[in-house]
Amino acid sequence: MAVEVGRCLLKDRLKDAHMTQAELADKLDLSPQRVSDYANNLRTIPINRLREIAQILRCHMDDLYEWIEVPGSRHKK
Repeated sequence: MAVEVGRCLLKDRLKDAHMTQAELADKLDLSPQRVSDYANNLRTIPINRLREIAQILRCHMDDLYEWIEVPGSRHKK
């Protein structure tokens, strides 16, 4: 099945980790604005950052986005 990236769930994962966007930005050596852009779906998180964020927040990379199944993408057996 094919999927596409949906809404960023970074705000939810930060809440779960009791961490602010500013704290995450500091750990990533990024501007708070860049983290805010990720959290508000203004920028897609690059894969290398996605992995780093998942490690910091102790979650799986898949937990940082909604994943939407593409209609008609199921393979018939």
